[in-house]
Amino acid sequence: MRILQVNNFFDLHGGTEVYVHGLIDELESRGHVVHVFSTVGVKNIPSRDENHFIPRHDHDHPSLWNNVAKKAFAKMLDEVKPEVIHLHTIHHHISVSILPEIRKRNIPCIQTLHDYKLIAPNASMFDHGAPCEKSKGGKYYNIIRHRCVSPNLFCNVVAAVEMYAAKATQTYEKTSSYFLCPSRFIKEKMEDWGEPAGKLQYAPAPTDWIDEPAVRGGGYVLFIGNLKTEKGIESFIEASAKVPELPVKIAGRGPLEEKLKALVKEKGAHHIEFLGFVTPAEIKKLRYRAEALVRPTLSYENASSVILEAMASGLPCLVTRIGGNPELITDGENGFLVKPGNVDDWLRNLRRFLATPTEIRDQMGAKSRERIQSHHLWKDHIDTVMNCYRGAGAKD
Repeated sequence: MRILQVNNFFDLHGGTEVYVHGLIDELESRGHVVHVFSTVGVKNIPSRDENHFIPRHDHDHPSLWNNVAKKAFAKMLDEVKPEVIHLHTIHHHISVSILPEIRKRNIPCIQTLHDYKLIAPNASMFDHGAPCEKSKGGKYYNIIRHRCVSPNLFCNVVAAVEMYAAKATQTYEKTSSYFLCPSRFIKEKMEDWGEPAGKLQYAPAPTDWIDEPAVRGGGYVLFIGNLKTEKGIESFIEASAKVPELPVKIAGRGPLEEKLKALVKEKGAHHIEFLGFVTPAEIKKLRYRAEALVRPTLSYENASSVILEAMASGLPCLVTRIGGNPELITDGENGFLVKPGNVDDWLRNLRRFLATPTEIRDQMGAKSRERIQSHHLWKDHIDTVMNCYRGAGAKD
C-alpha cells in the first residue's frame, strides 16, 4: 500500500513527531511504501520526499490558508498517487488548504488527533495556568477576548476565524473517514464537543518495548520534559523541597528554567538537580536507575509518550490526575495519582512513595510493563491503523 503521512514537522520536535517516525518505521517493516509531506527544517530526519517540503511559518504569523502548501501538496499527490493519506498535525503551517485536494481526488484519508485542534482554536486547551474550555459551544470569540492562544492579538484572531471557517465547512470531517484517538479522554472530549462518534476510533498510543527493564536503585525520581507552565513543575518543586530525602533529577529546558532554578535556590533544595538538555541515550540511562517518573502536568495531556516509555521501562509513575494520565496509571497499582497543581497532595504522595517498600515498587514497575504489553505495543496499534485505512477505502 502507498501511504502518505502528513505532519507539520519531520524532525523529532515533540511527541507527535516521535510517533510519526515510529509509525513510518512500523509500516515500512510490513512492506508498505510510505511517503511524507511536511515542512523544511534544519533538524529534519532525511527523507526522499524532502523536495516536496514547504517553508515553515513564523509562530507569530500563523496562516489561515497556505497556497504554497496547496500547490506543493497537489503536485505531490499527482506524482506519488497515494492509496491512503494519514494526517497528523497540520494547523498553523500546512493548514487546511490541502484538504480540498484530497477530496477532489477522492483519496481515502484518516487523521490522528495529537491535540484538540479539531474542536478548539487553542489546540492545547490550556491557558493562563489551567485547562481552557472557553470556546465550547462554538464561542470561538472568547479566544480573542481572553487571548487564549497567544498574547499576540493577531494570533488569537486568526485562530478564531480559522475555527469558525473549519466548522462552517466541516472541512476536517468531510475529508477524514476516521479520527484516531490515542486516549479515551480525547475521544470523550471530542464527542462532548459535538464530533461524530462514528468517526472517532480509539487507538491506544503505542511505545517501543524495552527488553531490559530499569533496575532502579539510583535513589532519585525523574522529571523529563519542557520546563513550561503546563508541565506543572513549579508545584512539584514546592512540594519536593520539603522532602530532601528523595532526590530529584530534572531533564529538560524551557522558558521557566531560570525561575525554577531560583525557586530551588530560595528553598535551599540542594537535592533537586537540573540537567538541562539530555540526549535520548542519556534519558535511557537515567530511567534505568530512577526510582520513579514524575509527571506533574496541569493540562489535558492526551497520551504522554514520556509516561509510556517509563512504564515500558518498568518504572512506577507519579502523575497528575488529568487528561489521559489516569488511563495509564492506576493509583496504588503502578504509581500514584496526584491532584494537579496541588502542593499538599504532591507532598503527601512524595512521602507516600518514599515509604513504599522496594518490593512494592518492583510490583508497580512490573504492572506498568504488563499494561504496556497488553495495550500499548506497536504491533497492535498498527493493526488498528491498517483497519482504519481499509475502512476509509484503501485497498491492500
